[in-house]
Amino acid sequence: MSPRSGSPDPPRVFLGLRRIPADLGPTAVTIGVFDGVHRGHQALLGRVVDQARARGITAGAITFDRHPMEIVGRGGRVPMLSTLRQRIALLGAAGMEFVVVLPFTLRLSRMPAEEFAIKILLEAVAARVIVVGANFRFGHGATGNPDLLAGLTRPRGVEVIAVSLDGEAGEAISSTRIRAALASGDVATAARLLGRPFAVEGHVIRGDRRGRLLGVPTANLRVPARLALPAKGIYAGHLHIMGRALDTRERAASGPLPAVSSVGVNPQFGGSDLRVEAHVLDFDGDLYDRHVRLSFEHRLRDEAAFPDVAALVAQMEQDIRQARELLAGPDAR
Repeated sequence: MSPRSGSPDPPRVFLGLRRIPADLGPTAVTIGVFDGVHRGHQALLGRVVDQARARGITAGAITFDRHPMEIVGRGGRVPMLSTLRQRIALLGAAGMEFVVVLPFTLRLSRMPAEEFAIKILLEAVAARVIVVGANFRFGHGATGNPDLLAGLTRPRGVEVIAVSLDGEAGEAISSTRIRAALASGDVATAARLLGRPFAVEGHVIRGDRRGRLLGVPTANLRVPARLALPAKGIYAGHLHIMGRALDTRERAASGPLPAVSSVGVNPQFGGSDLRVEAHVLDFDGDLYDRHVRLSFEHRLRDEAAFPDVAALVAQMEQDIRQARELLAGPDAR
């Protein structure tokens, strides 16, 4: 199997070591959580593709079904930048021909670094070259690092390449930093570090229909509880309908639709549950039960309660005008 170049096909996905086929062949591989598949990850994945192409072998990535800190850390659930499904798709878009998803269990966390390297990287995927981040740690107690890995693999003729995940001028790029940017509502920094606007995927569910009564109908998104979200506020971005295409009655072309979104509790009406809602500009179709992706490209303002409903509607209309200008781009202003 030769490395693909620009193939639209999704990667082959193996859920656990036992699902890896015996005929996978030699590989160029990387391993990590890859949450968000940010610009640092993309540079590392690019090296995997280059090595696979140069050697005529298969490019792939090994990742985990959850963040390891959920098992070995004390902080509980880690807010993820992407679902596993999104992560796999992003890894495929970066050129990975296969993705191995390992269940991160307490047993796996206690595996010694040497056993982890030999059993998973050398035997399970027959690695001929292993590309990792310069700060990569693995094995029980995080005792494994690129130097230890190189010492274990060199006698077998396997090369280890450690890649810095920093950006230009040494800018630190990490999933942790992106989470912090989102928590403060700084979606511009998050987009710069990701290499694309931050987006969430979810299903549109029926809400209280209050937006429609106010003349600004919104789609209510049910997003996975473990996903990170931007800080409470109002944002401009795009909504993309996944899967089934819109029909002509819905007056929508293929591609993302401009939208104003809200992340918050709807304080104007005494809400308490955190919601993600989106008003799609110039759209009169039915989005119920659709699976959508919503991007957050510009922060417009904080969430707020207004003196009365008329003031709220006036502000929403201002939000829409501002979103139109921002999403149209400088050439259209």
